[in-house]
Amino acid sequence: MEIIIYVVAASLLSLFVGLWLGQKQLQKLYARKEQEAREKAALIIKEAEINGETIKKDRIFEAKEKFLKLKAEFEDESNKKKNIILQNENKVKQREQAVAKLQEQVNRKEAELDSEKENLRAQLDITNKKKDEAEKLRLQQVQKLEKIAGLTADEAKEQILEALKQEAQSKASSYIKDIIEEAKMTATKEAKKVVLETIQRTATEHAIENCVSVFNIESDDVKGKIIGREGRNIRALEAATGVEIIVDDTPEAIIISGFDPVRREIARLSLHRLVQDGRIHPARIEEIVSKTRKNIEEEILEIGERTAIDLGIHGLHPELIKLVGRMRFRSSYGQNLLQHSREVAKLCATMAAELGLNAKLAKRAGLLHDIGKVWPEEPELPHALLGMELAKKYKEHPEVCNAIGAHHDEIEMTSMLSPIVQACDAISGSRPGARREVMESYIKRLKDLETLALSFDGVTNCYAIQAGRELRVMVDADNVTDEKASMLSFQISQKIEKDMQYPGQIKVTVIREMRSVAYAK
Repeated sequence: MEIIIYVVAASLLSLFVGLWLGQKQLQKLYARKEQEAREKAALIIKEAEINGETIKKDRIFEAKEKFLKLKAEFEDESNKKKNIILQNENKVKQREQAVAKLQEQVNRKEAELDSEKENLRAQLDITNKKKDEAEKLRLQQVQKLEKIAGLTADEAKEQILEALKQEAQSKASSYIKDIIEEAKMTATKEAKKVVLETIQRTATEHAIENCVSVFNIESDDVKGKIIGREGRNIRALEAATGVEIIVDDTPEAIIISGFDPVRREIARLSLHRLVQDGRIHPARIEEIVSKTRKNIEEEILEIGERTAIDLGIHGLHPELIKLVGRMRFRSSYGQNLLQHSREVAKLCATMAAELGLNAKLAKRAGLLHDIGKVWPEEPELPHALLGMELAKKYKEHPEVCNAIGAHHDEIEMTSMLSPIVQACDAISGSRPGARREVMESYIKRLKDLETLALSFDGVTNCYAIQAGRELRVMVDADNVTDEKASMLSFQISQKIEKDMQYPGQIKVTVIREMRSVAYAK
């Protein structure tokens, strides 16, 4: 046991001695490392000091070079400015010398002029004396002549002037008469020449507008789809478009009847899309008609822009461009209004050019002269005055505004363009086959019929169909009851009888439709 204790004690002693020796060795190693690090740091600091001195010397050298360069540049610039100042001083001295010379010349001229003035005064005095002597001689001669003739000088002058006046008046009157007759003959010939050349150069074909359109279909089976169960599809289409759809025995054709060309075009395009799609029911009809109406509005704007570009008219207000586009779907006495306005514009431009006037303004006035006819709202003013007000509103030239307002003699003409527009409007409308008076009165009667029905409360839409023999009135179901609807049809019919003149009878149909709409989300 003791041996084990001695062995353990010896082991522990050896362990402590080993640890102490290891610690001494580590301390020596750390001391050596620290010494080496200090030596390296001192070396690095020394190198940094050497590099710093070098960089400092380089920067000082560069600064001195830059200073010397700037100094040289400054001296050069100063020398240049000094030279310029010296040159300017020399120029000023030269100018002063020149001014001095001019002053001497002016003084010399003034002296010469003074001497000439004195000479002229002397000559003028001599001339005045001679004039006085001549006047005395003339008065003496006049007195002698008055004694011989028995008349004073004033009486003789009056007699001579009277005789000359009578002779001049007779000659002038005959001369004026000849000039007026010659001017009338020449003006008549020139006017005829201008009008004939204008008409020949702008001759166009005419097509009279009708009140029906024919929609062609591939087979008669489609007619049944268009009519729908118990006619609901065709009723929905008529209510949405405001035209009359006539489906008869005509093979592969459906007739669209209506006085408004825009409504007919919307109905025709809607039918075309519905037939192509194949889904024909009231909801689809209303959706297609709404889309088609938007497309027609876009087409109207495009037609107006294309017309302005074709005629070379620039700077038209967008609202005026829309009105020009609407002319495509409007007729005047059966004549297409856009075609008529384009023709009037060309006629005006040609005639104005022949007469030496502003052809561009004339063309502009010719195109816009009937814009009052296509204003969407029902105006109280005549179309010429309404067109003039619209042109003023959209900042058109005053001559153009006057030409529009005066082309039917409703205001005084204050511009040379006004009679030209009036004449060209008459030329375009008076060509054989261009117009049909009955059509205009017929369309006006149908519009008046619709306007009358729209004046009643609760009416949302109104369409005159079947050539004005039926008036379909759509009312707001929330504000008009069934009893009020029947009363409304009676009131409208009574007002038509009282206020309008028409052949035959007019059927008034009031349509009240109740709809309930909900959305599943």
